[in-house]
Amino acid sequence: MAELLILPPLIFGLVLGLYELILVHRDENFRGSHWFSHGLHSAFWAILAVFVTMNAEFVYSNLTFLQNIPLINNILVFQIFIGLLTIIKVHAASAVVRTTIGSSRGLKQTWAHSFIVGVLVVLAPYIWPFIQPVVEPYFE
Repeated sequence: MAELLILPPLIFGLVLGLYELILVHRDENFRGSHWFSHGLHSAFWAILAVFVTMNAEFVYSNLTFLQNIPLINNILVFQIFIGLLTIIKVHAASAVVRTTIGSSRGLKQTWAHSFIVGVLVVLAPYIWPFIQPVVEPYFE
């Protein structure tokens, strides 16, 4: 059975969530916006998505119906699927902000920023071994 990781996804997810909060602040910061609540919403999703991608084997061993879905029956494809969901989710969450300055379309986080967050979610399990030696002494 696969090992359940709790602290590494939480740490990586919090860092990614902070990065997302900074991006939302930069892309949507104008008077009257709700960038902080949208940023926290995106940060929570980042933590959840990183938790799933870093524990993909655990998720697959416990949610066996995922193995029967033809397109995501491979763990790497499943992680990429979570990354794509993250890109869509992050971009959609930023699109709900409405402006009162000349446009009613709302401001959207750039696709590049959404893509960066999604890629980092997918790469989290592969980046963590490089970050772990730096972070681990603080949590012993």
